[in-house]
Amino acid sequence: MTGKQLKNSILQWAIQGKLVPQDPNDEPASVLLEKIRAEKVRLIKEGKIKKDKKESIIYRGEDNSYYEKFADGKVVCIDEEIPFEIPSTWEWCRLSSLFQINPKNTVEDNADAAFIPMEKIDATYQSSFSYYVRKWREIKSGFTHFADGDVAFAKITPCFQNRKSMILKGLPNGIGAGTTELKVLRTYGNTISTEYLLFFLESPYFVEEAIFKGTANQQRIISGYLENKLFPIPPQKEQQRIVDIINASFAVAETYSKAQEKLDSLNNSLAASLRKSILQEAIQGKLVPQDPNEESASVLLQRIKEEKQRLVKEDKLKKKDVVDSVIFKGDDNKYYEQIGKHCIDITDCIPFDLPANWSWCRIENYVKLVTDFVASGSFASLRENVKYYKTPNYAILVKAQDFQYDFQKDLTYTDKHGYDFLSGSNLFGGELILSNVGSIGKVFIVPKLDVRMSLAPNSIMVKPIYENQIKWLYNLFNSEFGIQLLYSISSATAIRKFNKTSFKKLIIPIPPIEEQERIVKKIETVFNRIKG
Repeated sequence: MTGKQLKNSILQWAIQGKLVPQDPNDEPASVLLEKIRAEKVRLIKEGKIKKDKKESIIYRGEDNSYYEKFADGKVVCIDEEIPFEIPSTWEWCRLSSLFQINPKNTVEDNADAAFIPMEKIDATYQSSFSYYVRKWREIKSGFTHFADGDVAFAKITPCFQNRKSMILKGLPNGIGAGTTELKVLRTYGNTISTEYLLFFLESPYFVEEAIFKGTANQQRIISGYLENKLFPIPPQKEQQRIVDIINASFAVAETYSKAQEKLDSLNNSLAASLRKSILQEAIQGKLVPQDPNEESASVLLQRIKEEKQRLVKEDKLKKKDVVDSVIFKGDDNKYYEQIGKHCIDITDCIPFDLPANWSWCRIENYVKLVTDFVASGSFASLRENVKYYKTPNYAILVKAQDFQYDFQKDLTYTDKHGYDFLSGSNLFGGELILSNVGSIGKVFIVPKLDVRMSLAPNSIMVKPIYENQIKWLYNLFNSEFGIQLLYSISSATAIRKFNKTSFKKLIIPIPPIEEQERIVKKIETVFNRIKG
């Protein structure tokens, strides 16, 4: 349970009468309701408020059902509206019958007043806000009025769900105005505790059951939600006991929340460290045992070379994409690279030793193709309807900003805009994509989709000879070693970047193909067990 969940539970128990024991000596809430009604009558006679024609009284009949009696004498059974049982000393009442909602202030124009925009209201469970001082004439029109002793809450999402609410106090001259996205409640005399009211407005019962209208980014609680909401009224003395317990409990909950956050951070940090360690073990040949009966990595590299030569003959690959390079360890324990007739010492380029059946090689010799080619054509005819995605004339543009840097899974593709291409796509699924500008270190495997796809700018694509090669490279470039390789060839300018020429020359460790599969499977199994 998180700190927020704990606070929500405390508030829900409180408004259901389960947080503190009832005292039979307390004056019941029914007497408190009579005081509120008497105060309303007095204010009506003085012309300070208007008579509420929709005012009602809620009571429980002899049949244990709940009924609502309106001013015109009409009586309706409301059993289906009652959300939960409350103690016998409590009462139910509509909020509109208990409080003045959005009352107006009458103040001299030259008086100082508080001005509170939404950003000055904290998203907390306990009242916290600040304000600007303005002359009343500057803010009396076009803003929501309030005064000391009022309770206000944000009616717009996500501020509403974030519990942006406050008890107004300490305002200049006791008055103020603020954002129009507020609902304000004012009590009738010393009847309902403003703190109890605030906690009610922050309870799951009030917040989670709200109904909204408007666009996705500008939704507000519907008209009438606040006014018609049923409010559970405890006896006045019990209200204060509830408030005291909530405040004390929230202090403990806050301590718990901070401790939980530290624990979560520690767990996430530990999980990340574990993943890094596992990947490092993997690329050094220490994660799974070697099998001497498996075909060595040198044989795999020779088969890749022969396959690329075949593709060149069939005009499916350019001759420049086949480089005659072999890296080996000499009898003197130094590493050498044989390129045609030339042999050079590259010991300084080798960061660690590998198992006997592994090999070092340059990336260009391990894969079919490394390219940053972007299919040409018009990107003007953007489509967003799903029906276009499987149409051969449209393709997905794989963009660098959509990369998902995730140790545990490949990309779940999110960019589903369609682009009309004049010339062919170059992605078919199963390729490795790396961001080579700005977001260095982001890498994913292109999923296989029933659409044409093309590489976007600021990206490098690695196409394998064999399908199962790519997951090894994916894990390699997610490791600290892989990330550092990319940083070693990237410029240190304001925006980091590297080119495909430098990338193709990177030297990487290669296990036998069967061992690659066992390593990938082991990584996936272990990562699935690591939380965070």
